[in-house]
Amino acid sequence: MNRARVLVAGVGNIFLGDDAFGVEVVRELAGRPLPDGVRVVDFGIRGLDLTYALLDGYEAVILVDATPRGGQPGTLYVLEVDPPGPGEPGAADLTVEGHNLDPAKVLRLAAAMGSPARRLLVVGCEPAPPGEFEEMAAGLSRPVRDAVGEAVSLVESLAGTLLAAPGGNAVSEEVESCRM
Repeated sequence: MNRARVLVAGVGNIFLGDDAFGVEVVRELAGRPLPDGVRVVDFGIRGLDLTYALLDGYEAVILVDATPRGGQPGTLYVLEVDPPGPGEPGAADLTVEGHNLDPAKVLRLAAAMGSPARRLLVVGCEPAPPGEFEEMAAGLSRPVRDAVGEAVSLVESLAGTLLAAPGGNAVSEEVESCRM
């Protein structure tokens, strides 16, 4: 088997309703055949585990998470995150809690530690607004649950494209660029 070149990282808290979106997507992906070079991991809320995984030589990372951006619940987004710059990290950048995953902090810490990942894509799903769906509930709201299958297909497509592209530079999906 080839060394994994693309990490698909599901994040979220299964006890906070739609925050479990990333966990549910990678659970579905884990039961499907994936090409050599793709590793799928449920990181849940384990920020330190994700930080260290980002140091394992992946060329690209697909982070799957609930992503509130003001759209309709269940809307999927593909975002490309510019890697943190090489500047001097502050103390806040080097502090990651063991059981609380703040993706921006994880990425800054991994960059400060020399993460080789050249591409970071986020496949996000718009969660239901608080109050519309009980926040402290296990399970996803209906629109977010309905988006899981589409997200699985989207992640498979992105991973395949990243593996096929020399240096992982081409992604055929519409991707919005952002900074964390």
